[in-house]
Parts: sequence; C-alpha cells; structure tokens
Amino acid sequence: MGWSSSLAPCEGSLDGVNENHSAEPCLPRHWGQASKIKLGYPNFDSGGVMTATVSTEPELAPTVREKEPPPTEEAARAEARASSRALSDLLAPARPSITTGVILQVFGSIATIAPYVAIAELGKTFLADGEVDRARVWWISAAVVVALLARTLLSGAALSVTHFADARLQGIIRTRIVQRLGRVPLGWFTRNSSGLVRKATQNDINDIHYLVAHGAVETTAAITVPLAGLAYLFVLDWRLALVGIATIPFYLVAYAVMARGMTAKMLEMNQGIARVSATIVEFVSGISVVKTFGQAGRAHAAYRTAATQFGDAYGAWVRPMLRTDALATIPISAPAVLLVNLAFGTWFVREGWVSVVDVVTAALVAMSLPAAIMTVSFGMQARREAAAAAKRITDLLAAPMLPEPADPRVPTSAQVRFDGVGFSYDGRHKVLQDVSLTLPVGTVTALVGPSGSGKSTLATLVARFHDVDEGSVSLGGVDVRNIATGQLYQQVGFVLQDVQLVHATIADNIRLARPHATLDQVRHAARLAQIDDRVLALPRGYDSVVGDDALLSGGEAQRVSIARAILADPPVLVLDEATAFADPESESRIQTALAQLVGGRTLLVIAHRLASIVSADQIVVLDRGRIAETGTHEELLAADGVYARMWRAHQGQAHSAGAAEGDAR
Repeated sequence: MGWSSSLAPCEGSLDGVNENHSAEPCLPRHWGQASKIKLGYPNFDSGGVMTATVSTEPELAPTVREKEPPPTEEAARAEARASSRALSDLLAPARPSITTGVILQVFGSIATIAPYVAIAELGKTFLADGEVDRARVWWISAAVVVALLARTLLSGAALSVTHFADARLQGIIRTRIVQRLGRVPLGWFTRNSSGLVRKATQNDINDIHYLVAHGAVETTAAITVPLAGLAYLFVLDWRLALVGIATIPFYLVAYAVMARGMTAKMLEMNQGIARVSATIVEFVSGISVVKTFGQAGRAHAAYRTAATQFGDAYGAWVRPMLRTDALATIPISAPAVLLVNLAFGTWFVREGWVSVVDVVTAALVAMSLPAAIMTVSFGMQARREAAAAAKRITDLLAAPMLPEPADPRVPTSAQVRFDGVGFSYDGRHKVLQDVSLTLPVGTVTALVGPSGSGKSTLATLVARFHDVDEGSVSLGGVDVRNIATGQLYQQVGFVLQDVQLVHATIADNIRLARPHATLDQVRHAARLAQIDDRVLALPRGYDSVVGDDALLSGGEAQRVSIARAILADPPVLVLDEATAFADPESESRIQTALAQLVGGRTLLVIAHRLASIVSADQIVVLDRGRIAETGTHEELLAADGVYARMWRAHQGQAHSAGAAEGDAR
C-alpha cells in the first residue's frame, strides 16, 4: 500500500471544514485517524448468545423534551390495562407461590383475632356471678398463645414463600433480559441508552419485588383481619357489626371524588418526572462544557423550567384534593371510629341488647379498620407502580431479535461488498441510498463526508448492526445475513468511538473475544499495543480489576482495547477516529499500537481528517447517503469535485492555523 508510518499534521477536520482548527498530528498514514476509539468484540457462548456489545455512536445526553399534552382519560385507561396485562404475564412463574403465600396468610390473619375473642370471653368470665372459672381462664389464655404462635408461624411461612418466589422471578426476568438483549441487533444499543436497561434490571425489578415479596401477603392480612373481626361482631350482635363499619361509606364517597381522572393524572405525572430526569442527566453530563463557556445559567434553566412545570401541574392537581382528603380521613381516624362505636354501644347497653364487654370488643375490632384501609391503599399504589414497571420490562423483552440463518454459511475471504444498499432507521427517511462498493482483500478504504452523510451507518452494516432494507452486504461472497452471528464477529472487528472496559480484570478485558486465550497470548497482544508495562505496574498486574485497582487514563484504556483487537485477530477491521483527545505521549503510543493492528487486513476507515487518509487505496465520498465520488487522493483531486473542494478548504484551514501560530510567536 505504500503508506508512510511517519506522523503528519492534520490541520483540518472534515466534519468542520468551516471552522478554524489548529494543526494536530495524525496517526500513521497507513491506516487513518480517529477521535475517541472504542473496541468491542461480542462474545458468544455455545448457544450463540452474545454477551458483549459495541456501539458506534457516543451516547448523547437526552435532549429537553417539549411538554407533552396531558393524556386523555381514555388513553390513560388503555395504558393502565396494558400495564396490568404485562404485570399478569410477568408474574405468571411466581403466581402459584404467591397464591400459596396468600392462603397461609389468610389462616394466619384469622388467628390474629384470637385476642379480641379472648377479651370478650375473659370479660364475660370475670364478670359472671359467683366464683371465677379458673380452668376456663387458663383454657382461653392457652388458646390465645396457640393462636398467636400459629399466626407467627403462618405469616412467617407466607413471607418466606413469597420471598423465595420473588428471588426466582428476579432470576427469570434478568435471564430473559440478558437472553433477549444478547440477540438484538447491535444497532439497538445505539438507539437506546444504557439507562433504559439499567432501569429495567434494577429499579423496575425492585418495584415488582415489593409486590411479590410483600404486597400480596400484607394486603391479604390487611383485608382478612378486619373481615374476620367483622364476622365475629356479627356473631356477637349484628348491630355492633354495622356500627363498626358505619364510617367507611363516608370515606369511600370522598375517595371516589378524589379518584376521578386519577389514571390520566398519574400518567401525566410520570411524563413530568421523565422530563425532569432528562434535564438533570443533560445538565450533569454537560456541566463541564457549559461552565467552561459560562453558560451554566442557561443550561440550568432547562431543568428549572421542567421542574417548575412539573411542580405547577402537580400542585394544580393536588391542591383541590387536600381539603377533600382531610375531610375523608376524619371518619376513619381512630378517635372518630372509637367515638362512634362507644356512643352507639352506650345506647345498645342501655337498651339491653349487648353487654359492656361486647361494646369494648367491638370498638377494638373497629379501630383496626383504618390501618387496614391505609394498608390496602398503599398496596394499590404499589400495584400501579409494579404494573408500570412490568410494562417497561415487557417492552424491553419485546425488542426485535436479529434473525439467525437457518442454513449458515462461512465466508471464503475477507472481501467486503455493498450491492445497491439502502437503509432507513425509521422506515421513512433514507440514510443510505443505492450504495454499491467493493473493499478488496488487504486494502484500505476510507469513508469521508460531512456529518450525517451515512459514514458510520455504512460501516456498521458490515458487522450487521442493522439489516439493510434494500440490496445486500456480503463478506467473502456470502450475504452477512446468511452468516451465523458468532462466525460473523470472528471475521469483523472494531476499533470505534467511546472506549468501554467491563468491570473485570485487565486480562479478561483483553480476552473478551477469546475467553480461552492464555496469559502469554494476552501479554503478547498487550506488548504490541504498548500497554504491557503499564499493566505490570498495577498492584496485581493483569489480575487488577478495572475501576478498582486499575484506574486507567483514556489513552491507556484505548491501548487495552487495541490489545483486545490484536488478540481477536479479525481479517476485517472497521476503524473510527482514535486520538483527538489523547495527550501527546498517549497519542504516540496509540499510533504505534495501531500500526501493529492493521497490517494485512481489509480496512474500512471512517475518516474525519483528510490528511490522515491521502494514501488510502480508495477514498469514498458520501453525501446525503449516496456515493458522490470514489478514487484515490490524486484521482479525486484531478476530478475537481466534492473531495477537491473539501481538500482546498482543509488546506485553507491549515494555512490559517499556521499563520495564527506564527503571529502568536
């Protein structure tokens, strides 16, 4: 190929030909340059499940979304029904255990009313004429002890059953998520942030944890104890039973008034919280930039606006309900319930319908109702939250999987060919149109073009980050859709943007693509990547864990990722910009490492700096998703087309940067 290994100035940037950039050194001319590399090799188990991923675009902070119109009650109810179905489907593996726990808790709760019965019976025994029946007192006391012991054992057993069920369910859900995400197209990870997966596997599963492990049992107890007590009151006297629940209808009417439109309001509140969260992430992730340019106030304004909108909406919803809520809780408060029961009980005693002991017992049972109502209310809220979490989890589990070929084929060479390729992310707007291109074995092809021209998208199609909508992409004469995913990633490697090292040892990070590689093989790759000496200087050498006792700089992490690529030894390599953010020493060592990596492979380079790819075997100029020009550097300059205009702009920037540096001196 005849590319020089010497450094050359890269005074311009293709993505910013109208901006002034200072001259910067390039990587060796025989491969091209990148700015923030990331290496990722998916690892496949024996079943073909992908356990590591790569992304081709940096994860962007979410933009501030415009305030969405409030959802209608009909739409909110439809969403609630979908969430309930999702929760029902998700809980199916744990439902038998939950049912068992509920049954155990029912019997445990029935045993809970034993003290109330004992109070009534002991009162009657002590107040009876004549000598106290001591044997009866002991039998009643013993029955209470046995009942309370049974309640403890049954309730404990119920919670144990549901907690074990929850542990199994969490394992099932997390396994399903891993299995699903292991088979989705890699491009899915560029469209969905890691926060989505993290929320599903942590926060959302925790929401379901409470419902499974606690909610069902606690709600059952809250309902069963008052009902059993109420049944006992009917045994004592039906009038006492009716007085015990006399205040509840007032609460239910007030609650029905407050609950009008609650489904839509809850959905609106969730949207508001999402907007606030998005602005927080955006502000925090970009705080260093906005403070550098003195724009912290403007950046913070987006958060203030979202928070103010949420606060105003929440206040407008809650404020009118505060008085209603205060009035609604009065009838079921303990003093009110006690007052009503004692007042009516006094009347009943005067009429001779019941005894004083019966009234006291009825009052104690009735006072358990307010706590039960509150527990049931909290349980309903927990179920709503769990249903919303289940909907998000099932949406994640519905992510489209990458189809595997029924009869996989093996590529015969490292030649890459695009034939009439068309692609769209959303099915409406074409990102690539009628792209036909061949990458001969052992050659370097550079993709250039302005931002948004489709360079990264075209490169990722080689690795089947997405399936094309039109045409085909082939490797070694075989359509990539007909190559088994594991086989494909043995043939295609990446050194892309955003270095990602997993929380594991340095050795395991390097051997991601070859889990069974020996330490000698790992060290050989590390030496070629110019990182072996740095790793040996760590407290535990290659056994040092990234993020714990291995704290690496950006340049060092890049060299670890390059060692990973060297060890994987793929015949086809896709490279993106590499060293724009590295310090001079790291940049020089990265350049040396990359020189070891690229030799003899079929290279596809996504180039942003024209000076770094002048010696490429072919340069492909993309514009608006189409190939505008193809040729060598000299051929494209002679054609005096798009590339020539870019080159002249690039040279003008270099001249301006040099003149500015001279004036500064």
